Amino acid sequence: MNEAAPDYAVPALDKALDVLELLADRAGGLTQSEIAEAVGRSASQIFRVLARLERRGYILRDRQSGLYLFSTRMFDLANRHPPLRGLIQLAIAPMRDLANRVEQSCNLSVLDADAVRVIAQVESPADFGYRVRVGAAFPVETTATGAVLVSGAREDVRSRFPQAASAEIAAAGFLSRPDSLQAGITDVVVAIIDATGHTVAALTVPYVATTFSALDADAVLAAARATSAVIGDRLRGNPI
Repeated sequence: MNEAAPDYAVPALDKALDVLELLADRAGGLTQSEIAEAVGRSASQIFRVLARLERRGYILRDRQSGLYLFSTRMFDLANRHPPLRGLIQLAIAPMRDLANRVEQSCNLSVLDADAVRVIAQVESPADFGYRVRVGAAFPVETTATGAVLVSGAREDVRSRFPQAASAEIAAAGFLSRPDSLQAGITDVVVAIIDATGHTVAALTVPYVATTFSALDADAVLAAARATSAVIGDRLRGNPI
């Protein structure tokens, strides 16, 4: 007997998902004809899909250029998901305390499919700092945050990203190294551990060393680890 799940084709849904996945990767937007060509459909086949997605707010259309753009609705929906919303609510106050203490910005990230997704961010109270936009996505394999998220995750997650997984990072629960994309930034990343002992999120301080820096990178790492412990206790329902 074939144990494989039956393939119930839903052409209209497939077309809509093709469009969303395409536009999610195109920051500059695409015209109707460019979308149709990219997803292998005719312009007439794609017209109603675009109209419906636009009406529901999943895509936007620039009236002057005619370009279709991916909206933030998918991110908004994700933030309405109770586990994610609860994690942000538990983490935001300790993150504010951390930012004030070290005078650097900090952000909270999770794994989102094949990317690191920033779900919360607190800006530095100092006049100078480095911030990361909420909703921004970064590669898993080449970022310190990705390495921390993967290394302490469940086995099925680690097996998807073997190049990023490290038993040493998993045991330490943190990583501090120069940012692979931004010169002058040291990524100080600490794991957030859930009740099962796995990493479910990462607290990152994109540390900028200047003459105005209140603490050095080692002191920031110590403060970030203390903050991650507070967030982890809240997440696990332990007294604070």
